[in-house]
Amino acid sequence: MGSIPRIQPMDHDVVVVGAGPVGARLATVLAERGVDVLLMEEHASIGRPFQCAGLVNPWSMAQVGLEHTVLQEIDGATIHGPHHASVSVGVPGETRTSAVCRNRFDEGVAAQAIHAGSKLMLSTTATGLLPIEGRGWRVHHHHEGTTGTTTCRLVVGADGAHSRVRHWLRSGRPKEIMIGNQVEVTGFHTEDRWLEMFTGESIAPGFFAWAIPTGFGTHRIGLWSSPDRLDDASPETLLDNLMTTSRHAPRFVDCQIVARFCGPIPGGMVRRPVRERAMLFGDAAGLAKPTTGGGIGPGFKQVSMVADALAEAIHDDNLSENMLKKIARPWDDLKRHQTRARALRNLFLTESDDETLERHVSVFAQPEVTEMINRLGDIEHPVPLGLEMLRKVPSFRPLALRAGWAMLTA
Repeated sequence: MGSIPRIQPMDHDVVVVGAGPVGARLATVLAERGVDVLLMEEHASIGRPFQCAGLVNPWSMAQVGLEHTVLQEIDGATIHGPHHASVSVGVPGETRTSAVCRNRFDEGVAAQAIHAGSKLMLSTTATGLLPIEGRGWRVHHHHEGTTGTTTCRLVVGADGAHSRVRHWLRSGRPKEIMIGNQVEVTGFHTEDRWLEMFTGESIAPGFFAWAIPTGFGTHRIGLWSSPDRLDDASPETLLDNLMTTSRHAPRFVDCQIVARFCGPIPGGMVRRPVRERAMLFGDAAGLAKPTTGGGIGPGFKQVSMVADALAEAIHDDNLSENMLKKIARPWDDLKRHQTRARALRNLFLTESDDETLERHVSVFAQPEVTEMINRLGDIEHPVPLGLEMLRKVPSFRPLALRAGWAMLTA
């Protein structure tokens, strides 16, 4: 009678490539459920380089309880049209989002992963994946001048917009890649607990620029746009123009730049975020919000949707592509929401010339429309507000047919 073959154990149940907030959050929830997780981070420290506006919505903050990293709570925004129109939306005292210290926030999420039992390797770059037939992956890596391999049952790509894991898995590309550029300054002044947005083709073609208060007299000034709309301009040049030659330039005259940041912003979930014994999360999956470019909220939501079922499948070693697709089915809602939000963004912002944008901001400033925005506006869920405006604001009704067609064909 033949003996039953033993399954060779792996070094870890899961290797998460990328220890940013989304990868670390996934590591935390899996480790809390008894999964052996290794976090692999290419940089020497957590939270660097800093590449985003650093906004965290209340739901995401509640997931991790890192309120001590908040630099400034934000209740609303003032939106500036390309010419003279402007509107302030939000309710004083009702926090819509928070500007955080990204170093401390990212370190805090990673510390939670370690406390839950995850292991962390810094200065470790994943250099390749080799499938182990029917059992998992061999992850090749480079660490402090040496090469090595680690085996796992499940590999996770949480390694950002230019994900190597996504490339190795041939999972496709995000629907769109935007470019963001940002500086941190002193000497800018705005209303307490209020951010500002600046629109116009000469400022941020098809998108917008921002000024986000970060406490202690500092602000993050930045913009984002898509490469196909920049022509010969660069994001750095556009940001400099905003601060030196635009109609808003007098407000920046006392600014002193203390830091600079830039980075890609992927929008639109990739075609195959799940493969055999492999998954993509966060920016690697293309989950940045098409309306603001934020990635922490969608990434945390993506993790929460699958945590229990994924941990169970890992314990059962049931990690076929079909099983992981079943587990990831709730992500279809995220993808649909992204598609609708992008269609509305294109309608109200990206496909509008300066004259149309000016009219839109003027309509937003009408008291009944501002009240609607304050009542229904949600940074994480902009679609209900957009649809309500198309239905009930007479000036926007001509856009309704285009909006419906865009959502059907997106």
